[in-house]
Amino acid sequence: MAKNVRHIALAAAMAFTAFTLPAGAQEISDTHLRAARQAIGAINATENFDNVLPQAARSLKSELIQQSPNLVDLINATVDEKALELASRRADLEREAALAYARVFSEEDLTNIANFYNSETGQKLLSDGPIVTREVLNAAEIWRRGIVRDLTQSVTEQIEAVTNAQAPAPAGDSGQ
Repeated sequence: MAKNVRHIALAAAMAFTAFTLPAGAQEISDTHLRAARQAIGAINATENFDNVLPQAARSLKSELIQQSPNLVDLINATVDEKALELASRRADLEREAALAYARVFSEEDLTNIANFYNSETGQKLLSDGPIVTREVLNAAEIWRRGIVRDLTQSVTEQIEAVTNAQAPAPAGDSGQ
């Protein structure tokens, strides 16, 4: 969950900067970019994308082998070769992520982020944060259901009380 939050934050930061800054409007120094790379490395901001190319290769192999089972060796060799040629493009994602972070955070902020997440506490947050997040989400769901239940019950009781008080007495019940 924490990883998803980081990726959503990364995507939001990238989208925000893409629409708010004209191309080349902000020069980012080499030291600022290095700090951004250290920060994204420390928070593992792009690690979930490590499997994109291997998964695409496996999927393509499977699809092509189904279409041409007699070409298994050629398909495997060709897909592996072409995937290896594309592997260097992983650096493009790192560069774009670093630029996105550098546009949003100052060099000092990025250094502080990297220092924190490289610390023992930061590492514990990265490793145990998803567990805590899951527990908080479970607690929030229980709380939400209780709120909905209690609101429904309270409103129902009040509406029944008002409508019962306004209802005319049943005919023939004059108390005699």
